[in-house]
Amino acid sequence: MVDVFTREQRSKIMSAVKGRGNKGTELKLVKIFRKAQIIGWRRHRPVFGKPDFIFPAKRVAVFVDGCFWHGCPDHGMVPASNSEFWREKIERNRRRDKLVGKTLKMSGWRVVRIWQHELHDQKRVLRRISRSLFLGG
Repeated sequence: MVDVFTREQRSKIMSAVKGRGNKGTELKLVKIFRKAQIIGWRRHRPVFGKPDFIFPAKRVAVFVDGCFWHGCPDHGMVPASNSEFWREKIERNRRRDKLVGKTLKMSGWRVVRIWQHELHDQKRVLRRISRSLFLGG
């Protein structure tokens, strides 16, 4: 299907679209934390890389990465339409994720990255979070 807008017009339209973040996945993790009575977490704090959750007392940063946006090896896919753009976009996201993780670690933070699809396995998520919070690893 041919776009009725020029490339510049389409770019202006798309830049006005505001993302809603990953609110749904964050709320799933909130439920997991509450069910397991995990306390001490905070959201929307000004920490480098904008972690979805932080545990300030333990200096643990938790990111919930969407399978599409962060290039999940199991579920990530590149759309057939405009594939070169999406391939580059997802690769930039992955490079940024590595830089954020490395920078936080150098600043004394432990970083936990959870794939969106992993939220279905609550026990596994809790093991990973608990290990970072209580065992220091």
